[in-house]
Amino acid sequence: MPWTKAADLREQTQKLWDKGTLLSELVNQWVNGQSDSSGTFPQRLRLQSPTTSELSARFEEARTWADGLRLGSGRYRLVEREARSPVLGSNRIPDEAWLDTLQDALTLIGKTKDAARFLELVRITKAQQPALLPWLEKRPHVALELKEVWQRLLNVVGWLQAYPRPGVYMRQVDIAGVDSKFIELHLSVLAGLFDLALPPYAIDESARGAAQFCQRYGFLDKPLRIRFRWLEPSAGSYGEDVTVTQTVFEQLNTPVGHVFITENEVNFLAFPDTPNAMVVFGGGFGGLDRLRRAVWLHQRSVHYWGDIDTHGFAMLDQLRAYLPQVLSLMMDESTLMHHSDHWGHEALAQQRDLPRLTTSERAVYDILRDNRLRVGLRLEQERISFGWVKQSLAALQKSVDD
Repeated sequence: MPWTKAADLREQTQKLWDKGTLLSELVNQWVNGQSDSSGTFPQRLRLQSPTTSELSARFEEARTWADGLRLGSGRYRLVEREARSPVLGSNRIPDEAWLDTLQDALTLIGKTKDAARFLELVRITKAQQPALLPWLEKRPHVALELKEVWQRLLNVVGWLQAYPRPGVYMRQVDIAGVDSKFIELHLSVLAGLFDLALPPYAIDESARGAAQFCQRYGFLDKPLRIRFRWLEPSAGSYGEDVTVTQTVFEQLNTPVGHVFITENEVNFLAFPDTPNAMVVFGGGFGGLDRLRRAVWLHQRSVHYWGDIDTHGFAMLDQLRAYLPQVLSLMMDESTLMHHSDHWGHEALAQQRDLPRLTTSERAVYDILRDNRLRVGLRLEQERISFGWVKQSLAALQKSVDD
């Protein structure tokens, strides 16, 4: 095994920096008033030294190695041992290497200036928002990258503490040097800071992720919109592509008895005429969630038409969580096998169980996730022949009429 050189000790110390250990220790020492020799330090570094036989066989090489380590010992401390050889007698060689203090480690890798900049962020934060110190300890390098805007981020935190769940658009936040673009650029960082600094009543724990940032912290968000078309040829607004806010849709209470939901926009626009029916453009997981509070849908016959792939069935499963009566449309094994010439590839398949699928739907889902026919098999809904679509709808309508 190669003998440890001064450069190897620096590399080990650099890894402590890269992992955030050194800056986290800086927070720990400064905030908690620990001495510089507590916590992580002294820190022993790995050191591989010559064996007795290697010392005898390669004495000059070993002496050069030892001198090289000793030259850097002002930044790390060496502990030496006595090595005895029948040929050379007694000699002392480095056996252990230690970083006694945090300052020693920072000096060794030339990071004292960066550490001083980070310490200034710690001082500012402790004075203004001490609840955020754990965030600095966990994400020190992120904080260093944000050093030029850190004070503005603290100002945003302070503003929301003064006006919890403000009920305004982010554009209306009036803080010197802060605009809505600044907030949007730092959503993930601000979310972590808000979660530490705000009281529990100011946080909606059910809302998660960047898409629900406004809901989580009480800002107004742009209205969510839902698109639909009337499919009844005799209807006054027949065929019109209508877009309304989620709130309007929830109050719609349309007289139609049947609602179709489809994920593909062209299929939404080309959906065949159907008596007493409308079609809704789903728009993926987020779009389906917008239908959650439309109570009038519970009194309608609802069919969902998604891709025959694992994500399509996952969306069907999600929709059934709040519309348990929904049925699938053209998501069956017959449709899949009839269109084998149009099979495509799903890159990242779902693997989790979907408890709300019917027995026949689960059978198709298992074919897909278990790769029983082909790896990553999918059939996108727009690849289903239009004749098959009309035939399926005609059969559905006949069953309704019967």
